[in-house]
Amino acid sequence: MVPQNLKFTKEHEWVKIDGDIAIMGITEFAQGELGDIVFVELPQIGDDVTQFEAMGTIEAVKAVSDVFAPISGEIVEINETLDATPEIVNREPYEGGWFVKIKMSDITDLDELLSADDYSKIIE
Repeated sequence: MVPQNLKFTKEHEWVKIDGDIAIMGITEFAQGELGDIVFVELPQIGDDVTQFEAMGTIEAVKAVSDVFAPISGEIVEINETLDATPEIVNREPYEGGWFVKIKMSDITDLDELLSADDYSKIIE
């Protein structure tokens, strides 16, 4: 259930590293807790985000929740599919339901993230 090739936050965001780009979204656990997602508000391309600070919101049938930046850097791409079909986060949280791509400003931010095994312990 928890992909081994990703890093995680305690707030249930995931990160996949591709060079100096971090692709991020929310975990399977998070989308399950939220329920049916109806809207995702994300930062704009060019915005700077700071690790562990709020950078957007997710609106679901059950609740509204903040989305936190898993690492610091600049937003270089947004998953525009989420505008028309936010429910893809429920179906494919680790694939088509990704949120943004962040050009990392400090690679050492990765040291603050959890491994898949450590994240699994949090959600058990």
